[in-house]
Amino acid sequence: MTPLNTLTAPLFALLLCFAAPLFAQVQDFATDDERNTMQVFNFASPSVVYVTNETLVRDRRTLRLHAVPKGAGSGFIWDQDGHVVTNFHVIEGARKVTITLQDRSEWPAKLVGSAPEKDLAVLQIEAPRALLKPLVAGTSGNLSVGRKVLAIGNPFGLDTTLTTGVVSALGREIEATNNRTIRNVIQTDAAINPGNSGGPLLDSLGRLIGVNTAIYSPSGASVGIGFAIPVDTVKKIVPELIKHGRLVRPVLGIESAPDQWSNRYGFEGVAILRTAPGMPAEKAGLRGIHRTRQGGWQLGDVIVEVERQPIRSYDDLLNALEKHRAGDEVTLGVMRDGIIRYTAITLAAPR
Repeated sequence: MTPLNTLTAPLFALLLCFAAPLFAQVQDFATDDERNTMQVFNFASPSVVYVTNETLVRDRRTLRLHAVPKGAGSGFIWDQDGHVVTNFHVIEGARKVTITLQDRSEWPAKLVGSAPEKDLAVLQIEAPRALLKPLVAGTSGNLSVGRKVLAIGNPFGLDTTLTTGVVSALGREIEATNNRTIRNVIQTDAAINPGNSGGPLLDSLGRLIGVNTAIYSPSGASVGIGFAIPVDTVKKIVPELIKHGRLVRPVLGIESAPDQWSNRYGFEGVAILRTAPGMPAEKAGLRGIHRTRQGGWQLGDVIVEVERQPIRSYDDLLNALEKHRAGDEVTLGVMRDGIIRYTAITLAAPR
């Protein structure tokens, strides 16, 4: 060994002794944003659950029915009565649903209510209140593009996984399992993989701002475009599902023609086939398809507006009615004989 190397080796070893604590401090250092992410995860993850469901299938040879795993997703504790919120598509068609809490205890769940048109469902478990840690519901009304968001769920069956990102866009529309349009959806680039469905989307304070519901991906993997139902919608629907078991919307008392009619005959709106006796539409003088003096059939009234908002399809009409309650008075724009007339109508509760 040369004299230079003889001196260098001890000096390098001495340098490592002094530098090691410094390197350890650098490794343990976290930015304010990283600390916030860790705090939110530690705060919210006890509220996130794993949802598994089973369905019955018939053996082709023996014709016997067997329970087999159908799918899995995520959910979160809504209140200390044991209510759990998840996506409808996570539990659709399930014969048996099991909720796994963070302590890995498993609890059978019963379906309390569902709203397929909003891809939401409420389950309930009979677990000790000490194990039930509800999330704090925030608001989605003041969200803006660029806000930090965090998603917690069980992608691919992996236990309580965190992804982060930002709000990419607001006011998006996605299609529910029953072909209804879900509107005002939050778009995020936080990775939402299969299994994240039904899990919470959180803000930087750990408050619930949405329910993760879908990804846009031809392959089914996360590609940076995820969607969440805004919490302001969730806060309106979940209490209804707990109370009624379904989404209760006011009605006009009409039977409507299929949307294909408007495409076939070249008009936009919802054509009325007939009105129900004693219901608001009949009381307001609306009319459906009727016979002419010549014995043919003539198109009746077509609903083209609700509260000055255009109605182009039956889906538009349902979404417009969901903004109101039974007893509310709304103004309909109705086309009759090529002329739009406006009439006030008081909405009724469904029979």
